[in-house]
Amino acid sequence: MRFDYVIVGGGSAGSTLAARLSEDPGTTVCLLEAGGKGDSLLVRTPAAVVAMLPGRPKINNWAFETIPQAGLNGRKGYQPRGKALGGSSAINAMLYVRGHAKDYDEWDNLGCDGWDWQSVLPYFQKAENNEDGADDCHGGDGPLQVSHQKAPRALTEAFVKAGESLQIRRSADFNRGENEGIGYYQVTQFHNRQKNGERCSAAAAYLHPALSRPNLKVITRAHAKRILFQGKRATGVLYSKADKDHEVLARREVILCGGAFNSPQLLQLSGIGRPEDITPHGIEMRHELPGVGQNLQDHLDFVLAYKTRDRDNFGISLPGGLALIKHIRNWRKTGRSMIATPFAEGAAFLKTESGLERPDIQLHFVISIVDDHARKLHLGHGFSCHICVLRPKSRGTVGLNSADPMAPPRIDPNFLAEAEDLQVLIRGTRLCRQIMQAEPLASYVKKELFIDGEPDDATLEQHIRARADTIYHPVGTCKMGLDDMAVVDPELRVRGMEALRVVDASVMPRLIGGNTNAPTIMIAEKAAQMIQGSVALAAQ
Repeated sequence: MRFDYVIVGGGSAGSTLAARLSEDPGTTVCLLEAGGKGDSLLVRTPAAVVAMLPGRPKINNWAFETIPQAGLNGRKGYQPRGKALGGSSAINAMLYVRGHAKDYDEWDNLGCDGWDWQSVLPYFQKAENNEDGADDCHGGDGPLQVSHQKAPRALTEAFVKAGESLQIRRSADFNRGENEGIGYYQVTQFHNRQKNGERCSAAAAYLHPALSRPNLKVITRAHAKRILFQGKRATGVLYSKADKDHEVLARREVILCGGAFNSPQLLQLSGIGRPEDITPHGIEMRHELPGVGQNLQDHLDFVLAYKTRDRDNFGISLPGGLALIKHIRNWRKTGRSMIATPFAEGAAFLKTESGLERPDIQLHFVISIVDDHARKLHLGHGFSCHICVLRPKSRGTVGLNSADPMAPPRIDPNFLAEAEDLQVLIRGTRLCRQIMQAEPLASYVKKELFIDGEPDDATLEQHIRARADTIYHPVGTCKMGLDDMAVVDPELRVRGMEALRVVDASVMPRLIGGNTNAPTIMIAEKAAQMIQGSVALAAQ
């Protein structure tokens, strides 16, 4: 098989890119995805994420683990990643967050020309079909439906009002470039009549409507093993499907969209990266590129949890189970009920020190008790609040465990390697507990879990090292830039290679101050236009 473009990975970036490139009927595109179609009821039903996220069993989920983390008392961290068309947008909390304008201006200052806020904003708008319509910051007719929450709990409003009582301003929109404040997340959820209340993954938004195009071939259950080359030029991909190897060839480009773990792993399996990461596994070097797999950044997350007498939230009880049946029935009829929840309903972007130019922590207020990624269950009802460090200083790596392409990558986030990350998290936890103890939220609390009384910094540190883990935003392992550690240039072309690009969250030179799904889709929108523009230029 031969196509103009071969795309590896059908996640948020790959789904977007495949749909955009195949809009031209004269362009042929093949998309390889290791998982399934991503269109099951489990994916479409927002609350069903509780069945997929824990990774027990692995449903639409790679369910990776890190190596033991010294900063987390030697614990292995959990790293769920989506394994289906739509990728992690098929199993995430659907939160639509762009980050702060200065995050992108910082990319531009690092040598990523054309990636400042004003330059990327049109691509956010192009992607977006906002329930409120278009304005100077939002799009109204893009593929990705962005909605207000369908039926947030009263508990979440109590969280917002508790923040307001502490002089934190309420924000109606966290996506206008300046996101400080407290309020509700918008979500990637359908608001049209046919699918109202269903998850709008990147696949549902972009790819599923395009599957009938004769110039687009999507191959699911196809695990990429290595990139094929002629010299320094990428010519195709070797993949496995049903225990048999196949080749698919690219006339123009091979484009990696595997994300922050799988894209560097595939480069290394193909002989591109640092010799010390590749040759010990018996893999022949193709091209030395020292930045591959370096610069891993992720949002470390610490969770406070509380039990409530109130049962108007997700919990484990007989009355809660009976109420859930009613919620399911209402959701099927109207798209509105607790089944439509993102779980993380309440949002806050806050500064832990007054002199900061941007918020340095993010809160996710969750209408259930969350312990170990929902893998440990607690009887009764309650809520949680997640605190994450928005711009961590710690840097980790992604490498190979072996030459076996079916083996998981070696993931080392190096959490809390930098002391400043711990201090920000401690300050953020104290700020969060102030909100939890303020009215009207305090009236809901029956008991705080895990923490007794008012802990000192040393006690909080113990809790953080014992319980903190990722909130699922790994980036940076194929970073964009012009310096020696850059893997791709600002056009996302792999440096020193031909006909090879990386288009996913791995190209972010620095982690943005927020959730990473919307920015990843933006990156793919911009990449599609750059690729189409380069083809048009070559034809002149």
